[in-house]
Amino acid sequence: MNENLYADIGYQSLCKNGQIVCGDHIEKIERPDGSVVLVLADGLGSGVKACILATLTSTIISRMIAEDLPISYAVHAIAEALPVCSVRKLAYSTFTVIHITATGMAHVIQYDNPSAILIRNGKEFPIPFTSTTIDEKVIESAQVQLKKGDVLMTYSDGAEHSGVGPGMSYALGWGRKRIVEYMEPLCCVGFSAKTLNTIFLDECYRRYNGEPGDDTTALTVYMRTREQVNLMIGPPANREDNDKMMSLFFGKKGKHIVCGGTTSGIAARYLGKPLKVLMSYEDDDDMPAMGAIEGVDLVTEGVITINRVLEYAKDYLKDNETYSQWCYKKDGASLIARMLFEEATDINFFVGRAVNPAHQNPNLPITFSIKMQLVRELSECLKEMGKTIRVSYF
Repeated sequence: MNENLYADIGYQSLCKNGQIVCGDHIEKIERPDGSVVLVLADGLGSGVKACILATLTSTIISRMIAEDLPISYAVHAIAEALPVCSVRKLAYSTFTVIHITATGMAHVIQYDNPSAILIRNGKEFPIPFTSTTIDEKVIESAQVQLKKGDVLMTYSDGAEHSGVGPGMSYALGWGRKRIVEYMEPLCCVGFSAKTLNTIFLDECYRRYNGEPGDDTTALTVYMRTREQVNLMIGPPANREDNDKMMSLFFGKKGKHIVCGGTTSGIAARYLGKPLKVLMSYEDDDDMPAMGAIEGVDLVTEGVITINRVLEYAKDYLKDNETYSQWCYKKDGASLIARMLFEEATDINFFVGRAVNPAHQNPNLPITFSIKMQLVRELSECLKEMGKTIRVSYF
């Protein structure tokens, strides 16, 4: 990938109403050369059988494409491997492949799925598909060089059909044209791929009146530049290392977040600036007050705030239901969540190993080990989001 270009990827599914498993499946493989292979498969029907079909299809295709094998090989392999439906006498799963190379070139291959959408500068950009027939299956493929700000998305047919069904409000379904019109202005805002994907699926869910008539899955790729965020929590174990820790922290490019009262005091003294305490925001009275230091982008309390960020991160990786909370609130945890989830691509943690005397009170449920565990868990969540994480201990 271009050194400053980053493929931000988000995907999620809605299960058909009444089903406990989704008949769609997405497989993602990151290659050592910096490229990524994404496959969205839609199994025939719904439920467990469809889930098996989709999982097998996406697994087989993604691994074969990742090994640079021709798509014809993958189609042959699927035809041989997939079980035959006893009712419909069919053994297939539709699929879309998006292979983004290290240079930002996107190879899009699709079979019987709704056509992928590329939005550039707020308008749909036509993808130059060509067709070929493999084992009596019409396969569409295209190559397009992605640029900064491009949004490439694909989805299963449940999205275009959203709203179709008894008692639904949209007799003809959403349809590709209206989906494009809905997404075009959203792609200019700068939302992360995960957020764009969530907004899209929320609208599908709304059109189904909360009862999806089909499995609905969406996959979104947002091409953006790399952004670094540095977060420091806790003072170093040895006071002699204060200046070393601060020098390394503030020497990093990007935004800077300082968490914890003691840590904020050390940072203020290092910068020669006063530490100001801000009043707690009314939109979340449970969160501690924040601070402000000239030269620091965000100053917050430590463990309680990071614990809330971790809760948001875990939800973000699942259904992202708490997005409606942290996307607009002004408390410390919400502001950190927006910086780490939405803005950052590369995150550096600076973690002090000093034991806070205030945390030794047996009446407080906070210990040194809990702080370390919070940082470890948050780091793992951020890695799952596709962030590049570096943790330094002092």
